[in-house]
Amino acid sequence: MRAQQAAVRIGVRCDAGVSGGVGHLVRCVALAEELRARGADVVFLGEVAGSPWASAQLGERGLPLRAAPSAPVRLAALACELRLDALVLDSYDLPAGTGAALREAGFPVLAIVDGDPLGQEADLYLDQNLGAERRPFHAPAADGTRLAGARYALLRDSVRRRRREPRRGPEPHVLCFFGGTDSAGVAPAWARALVETGRPFRGTVVSPEPFAAGDSITVVRPTDRLPELMAGADLVVTAAGSAIWELLYLGVPTALSWVADNQLIGYEELVGRGAAAGLGRAPDAAAVGVLARLLGDAAAREEHGRRGGGLVDGRGRERVADALLALARSDPR
Repeated sequence: MRAQQAAVRIGVRCDAGVSGGVGHLVRCVALAEELRARGADVVFLGEVAGSPWASAQLGERGLPLRAAPSAPVRLAALACELRLDALVLDSYDLPAGTGAALREAGFPVLAIVDGDPLGQEADLYLDQNLGAERRPFHAPAADGTRLAGARYALLRDSVRRRRREPRRGPEPHVLCFFGGTDSAGVAPAWARALVETGRPFRGTVVSPEPFAAGDSITVVRPTDRLPELMAGADLVVTAAGSAIWELLYLGVPTALSWVADNQLIGYEELVGRGAAAGLGRAPDAAAVGVLARLLGDAAAREEHGRRGGGLVDGRGRERVADALLALARSDPR
């Protein structure tokens, strides 16, 4: 038994970059904030490439980043070298035997998944997607415990301390973003769709690459002001990725698309509940029509925000940290 919680050392295996986006990193940073607040040490293992904003998320919080070998046995050896007490896995690209190798070496493992566990063995499985608790799940590790549903959503400090403060004015303010890197390059097309509605609005579009968007839209690079921008928006246009939990927590009216197949489950769940408006995958004529309706009808916008608000209570990371730290402290090594 450890005398002090400060002795607990957690490794977080995830990557971030232009091609794969930064959603995995953002939710792991949220968990790391909670673990650090409880006195635990956290080290990130992986690669952050091509996104200064993503790199800054670790640097500004003093979270160290170590390169991680791809071979499961070598990752287990690195975990031994770093004297870790448990590991968090959050990546679609890890070899399927990674969790098994870590567990065989004596390390408790938390795997963050989005539906399919992709063959990873773990002691804890976290699927924070809305409605995940109602969907079938086949864990590769028969003794693994599942934490499922939005009550386990991982939110950053910068979101948890925010409250919605929509702007007051004759024109609705629209925030449009697609992850920290817009890895699919769709922001310009959705900006055009907003303009094609013919409705008056003021817009902010987050894009790593500048583009001409018209007088009604300001284009900004990925920014730490995103929680502030979300809280001040009358409508957010985005994909059904990890940021949706932040928007639900804030109760911001949201219109959703999806840019990756693994986002479709969340898209259908949220749109089906009326917690967000559905735009489909492409900014076509039908999507323009939905946007026009939302821009012209404040009551319709706010109804989506009302239905979404309260689905995420902001305490998910506390529940996950409870389970992970209990597992790490019970490890006899």
